[in-house]
Amino acid sequence: MTKQPVQRPLDLDAVATFLQVAELGSFTRAAETLQTTQAAVSLKLKRLEDRLGCRLLERTPRYVELSPQGTAFVAHARALLEAHHHALSAFTGARQRLVIGISDHVAGPELPALAARLNARHPDLLIVLRIGSSGELLQRYDRRELDAALVRLHSGRTDGEVLTEEPFGWLAAPHWQPRAGEPLPIVTLAEPCGVRQMASKLLDAATLPWAEVFVGGGVGTVSQAVMAGLGIAALAPRMLPLGAVDVGARLGLPALPRLPVLLHSHTRDARACAALDELAAAYRSAIRP
Repeated sequence: MTKQPVQRPLDLDAVATFLQVAELGSFTRAAETLQTTQAAVSLKLKRLEDRLGCRLLERTPRYVELSPQGTAFVAHARALLEAHHHALSAFTGARQRLVIGISDHVAGPELPALAARLNARHPDLLIVLRIGSSGELLQRYDRRELDAALVRLHSGRTDGEVLTEEPFGWLAAPHWQPRAGEPLPIVTLAEPCGVRQMASKLLDAATLPWAEVFVGGGVGTVSQAVMAGLGIAALAPRMLPLGAVDVGARLGLPALPRLPVLLHSHTRDARACAALDELAAAYRSAIRP
């Protein structure tokens, strides 16, 4: 690719598109988030690469990854967009508040980094996150205490946009072994927890002896208890560190279903909707059906 002198200002829309592809690792998901076509995304990136005189992304039929130049450009791209947003927000007054509830069984270890990216990309929004159970969050959403809620499927409701479905398993530490003659030790969140209810009903229906040995805390605490070898838990695999194993088949445990992730939203504000679109796309990318 022929280098060109850097003289004209960069297209901020193309820079933002580049960051979306870099963060999501997919032209398709970036197009969904930006509500445009994959062809439009490709064209913007081609123009940006031509403008910079280097390739930013390496494309193959299976994946998209940053080139060395693309990796170096990410920090500059974020700084450029942040400066642009700060310049605009200086003349738009107080930031708009966007309160999002996220189920503890959805949030996952990627949430802090994702929240930081959303704050950096939307400095005109004051994004507030509330973590809780799906049932609790939906009650707060119905009372309009939340602008949006990202939750698991809740019985009795048919509203909300299904973003994806996530597999669950009976997960244990790699060194964990059941004790002969003793009930299956279960590690779980405290009530109310839809996953806890589902898991207990499946175990009872299979007439398997089980006992709760660790109850309470958030999903992060439950994951730590599992990795410490205290017992097994019904969780999505992405919630646990690398090395956790699904022991369901080995122990003859009932299969756990894939559980939907739904987005509920009251907001119609364009800026808030754009942030929610990015949040939804990030979780579609993080959750592998």
